[in-house]
Amino acid sequence: MHDASKKRGLKPGSLIHVGKPSNGACLITAIQYNENNISQRILKDISEIELSDHKSTWINIIGLEDTSVIESIGTRFNIHSLILEDILNTNQRPKIEEFDDYAFLVMKNIIYSYNDDNLAIEQLSLIIGSNYIITFQERAYEEDIFYMLRERLSNEKSKIRKASIDYLGYAIIDSLVDNYFYALENIEDKIELTESELISNPGSATLQNIYELKRKMLSIRKALWPLREIINILQRGEVDIIKDSTLVYLRDVYDHIVQIIDTIEIFRDIISGMLDTYLSSNANKTNEIMKVLTIFSTIFIPLSFIVGLYGMNFENMPEYKLPWAYPTLWVFMIFIVLIMFRYFRKNKWI
Repeated sequence: MHDASKKRGLKPGSLIHVGKPSNGACLITAIQYNENNISQRILKDISEIELSDHKSTWINIIGLEDTSVIESIGTRFNIHSLILEDILNTNQRPKIEEFDDYAFLVMKNIIYSYNDDNLAIEQLSLIIGSNYIITFQERAYEEDIFYMLRERLSNEKSKIRKASIDYLGYAIIDSLVDNYFYALENIEDKIELTESELISNPGSATLQNIYELKRKMLSIRKALWPLREIINILQRGEVDIIKDSTLVYLRDVYDHIVQIIDTIEIFRDIISGMLDTYLSSNANKTNEIMKVLTIFSTIFIPLSFIVGLYGMNFENMPEYKLPWAYPTLWVFMIFIVLIMFRYFRKNKWI
């Protein structure tokens, strides 16, 4: 969050990138299609693209550090400077804003790697116009969430090729939501592994894993919770650019979002239960140790009394002069230990 200090004192609409570096140049790809044909190319400059009333256009931007690219997009498509500012500020909360010519959405992409237990939450911005869509991704990943969507676009029988641009917007959102399910499945595997470790051999590393899972679920919940209201606004038909024919599909996405949020809450409850179980287990172990120590201390109380009594330096103690006093004292102390041990066993204290 400290990157936000870059914008201190600047006027609203100043284009400053706030977020993690993408470690690569900005990549601009454009797909233009209709029912009969499709073309895909990489652009060097946004001015190379020509919109057509007979074709739908999907422009995807990967990498946000080059603010001049974002500025040129704003100029080319008449995007408000505050929207461009929100695109560059990757700490945005998921939201939706509607303008006369386009709708603007901010969503989050969840990338979780099971092998190295790494969670990344990236911002995905989406502008839906009358015959174009522009998506803005922070960086490229090995697993492209839009790979299957591009495969569907390449199929001339696909519904996307025949439908209007708002249906592509639905398909993009749906791809993002499907990726949430994939990430949560991997996190579920991690939770199950931690549960098994908690039962079999809990240790300090187990506690660390539980706290890491709790932190991750809190971050995911923060990123996805507002998305329910965004999809609800879309599926109620409150955004003019979304046609009635697409609303039924958005209702399905809304159901998926509700299911995902319910899953997140269930995972948080499970993790909280795991933490309680770990703390209770440690408390029980401590109690067992204290119980054993208390029993040994109790056994030695009468023995300490006896040896303390006969350890006093008084001359007039007749037992000192008896030849069998020492072995008798040993027998008596052993007898006391056995009696106390039997009493503890009878009461199931040990």
